[in-house]
Amino acid sequence: MNERIKQLRNDVLHLSRAAFGERIGVSGDVINNLERGRVEVKEPIIKLICSEFHVDYIWLTTGEGDDPFVKSNIDFYEKIDRIMAGENETLKNLIKKLVDAPEEDLIALQKCIDFCATLKKED
Repeated sequence: MNERIKQLRNDVLHLSRAAFGERIGVSGDVINNLERGRVEVKEPIIKLICSEFHVDYIWLTTGEGDDPFVKSNIDFYEKIDRIMAGENETLKNLIKKLVDAPEEDLIALQKCIDFCATLKKED
């Protein structure tokens, strides 16, 4: 997976380590360590890469397939089903709906989640 991250960053997206890292919220040094295999690529980083750059999760994690990118939402939905096989169907459907949600709806949802989290802390 380390080589695929480097290939994606350098050969496909043509980004520096710093620019790539900034897009997913980590430093260029972290990207350097991931690409060189000095640290294990954790699931949250994988998901950030896939989300930010519309990368195919299966391609990134296994190398399966020729195209590193998800081509359409339908393709993305199929990938969600495959990644989340055996998981809660309601959660899978929610994630699929979030894929198509406009940015302003996602911001509003995040505010609601943050508000609910503060209520839970008060209990």
